[in-house]
Amino acid sequence: MSQNIIYLDNNATTRVDEKVVEAMLPYFTEEYGNPSSIYDLAHVANTAVRKSREIIKDFLGANDAKEIIFTSCGSESASTAIKGTIELNRAKKHLITTKVEHPCVLNLHKELEKQGYKVDYIGVDSNGDLDITELISKVDKDTALVSVMYANNETGAIFPVEEIAQKVKEINPETKIFVDAVQAAGKIPINVKDTKIDFMGISAHKFHGPKGIGALYVKSGTMVAPLIIGGHQEKGKRAGTENVPYIVGMAKAAELAMENMEDELTRVKCLRDTLEEEILSKIKNARLNSTSKNRVPNTTNIGFLYIEGELILLHLNDAGICASSGSACTSGSLEPSHVLRAMGVPFTSLHGSIRFSLSRYTTEEDINYVVQELPHIIDKLAKISPFQKELGEILNK
Repeated sequence: MSQNIIYLDNNATTRVDEKVVEAMLPYFTEEYGNPSSIYDLAHVANTAVRKSREIIKDFLGANDAKEIIFTSCGSESASTAIKGTIELNRAKKHLITTKVEHPCVLNLHKELEKQGYKVDYIGVDSNGDLDITELISKVDKDTALVSVMYANNETGAIFPVEEIAQKVKEINPETKIFVDAVQAAGKIPINVKDTKIDFMGISAHKFHGPKGIGALYVKSGTMVAPLIIGGHQEKGKRAGTENVPYIVGMAKAAELAMENMEDELTRVKCLRDTLEEEILSKIKNARLNSTSKNRVPNTTNIGFLYIEGELILLHLNDAGICASSGSACTSGSLEPSHVLRAMGVPFTSLHGSIRFSLSRYTTEEDINYVVQELPHIIDKLAKISPFQKELGEILNK
């Protein structure tokens, strides 16, 4: 890849840290044993998995390493928690989630509706903040599960998941709580230990680990039916030979994320804020889609009135800048973002909204370059926009 690439799509995936790759390599070629076998080579692999489970426990602030189940990704973690809960509670047919969940949660709930489940989809306000009052009002004796994300992948808005879990359990202690923490892990501190949360899913490639490995926190004493049935691995909750190199890589990425947390919360946030301020000051038809005070430090979502988002992304790419118009899992769709629609973002900027997501590898020079190039791109596209009259009124103010 060219060294001139400015990568600002870290909510889609992140660059794997070289230290992570270094930690993984021996488990491909030297310590390649199956951790379920009994000889010494297998013992080395088994020990690596056990130590990695301890690290992920600390990463999530869990009580016990036995509460950590390794999966292939965030989507599998979500499906395991959701399907594994309703499988053991077939009599309860009510589910609650939000309108702005990741497709792995949202589309699963839509599929469950076809199977006879009643699903309440909770809305957000214009900043993307969740309507907690509405959510709590929907909980009843028939509610099997509440699924709510920790941080939104498009706006960065953080939801008060600990408060939600507490209030839900006060109404119905039997209702299970699943939190999709894929976009929160590695960006903000997580401490699930003293919460009422039953399940929490994460994915390594969102915090500079490899793709293809995730984890699911399952609170001690919480029952869940396995999504994958077979051997005894992961204490019967997820069959299949453990992916040792990737488990080790995820653990190393988690260690590095904990070491770099202060940088994420300070320097990266400062760069994000500078990017927002400069864009809004230099581009008259730019609008910040979420001004929520409670956002992860690396994410911003900006709409450009009367400009087509796909054209912006193509021109950014030509300038060596990688960004996104929303979730990577829906980028092939021509439909506008379901998150921004739920927020009530007006049509005038809905199709022209771009997500910029930074990482610890983002530099001040990167941000300066984007701020230098983006106004020229928007100006060029404004001249070919079919909304010349409307743009003229904004740009000539």
